[in-house]
Amino acid sequence: MKSVFTFFSLTIALFIFTSFINPPLTELALNSAIPIPDYKMKDVSGKQISLGESKTTKGLLVIFSCNTCPYVKLSESRIKEYSDLCIANGLGCVIVNSNEAQRSDEDSFDEMAKYYQSQNLKCSYSLDDKSQLANAFGATRTPQCFLFNNKGLVYKGAIDDNVKDPSAVKAPYLKDAIQAVIKGNTPTLQETKSIGCTIKRVE
Repeated sequence: MKSVFTFFSLTIALFIFTSFINPPLTELALNSAIPIPDYKMKDVSGKQISLGESKTTKGLLVIFSCNTCPYVKLSESRIKEYSDLCIANGLGCVIVNSNEAQRSDEDSFDEMAKYYQSQNLKCSYSLDDKSQLANAFGATRTPQCFLFNNKGLVYKGAIDDNVKDPSAVKAPYLKDAIQAVIKGNTPTLQETKSIGCTIKRVE
């Protein structure tokens, strides 16, 4: 009986301890302003950029992504299409790599630059050191999208309703939201559930 009590006591203590050092993240609420807008990140251009500087008068799209996630790889054509759509219509766009799991390997800054070139991207692709920006957003997945208009957050969540097959998409959530913001409107659908790999943070 004593050993059982000790086991449960240790389990509870461990739960409290791990909860303290890794508190659950609260995802950014709709209508919120861009968090830590002056936080500088190293971009593949070689410059230091911030979300505040990247936002235009129309708004900003932020996509949490990386080089290695299988869900990102399945979404590459859509990430390219929608980031280009933003740039072509005067809407800011920053892809952010907060994934620390392979920072010295496939998610290193050098590999990010190679990936950027291979995808022929036009927007920014920036390294989020120690997942500081992801923490501020409460971002947990790749890919995960946050779209701001000129007032605040108007869409957050998935790219669309079929991450595995672009040809089978019936609801292009992000594209519809971007087009609404470009026209100065609020997206009809403002929140969906992101499906993807977890963002690997520093332990």
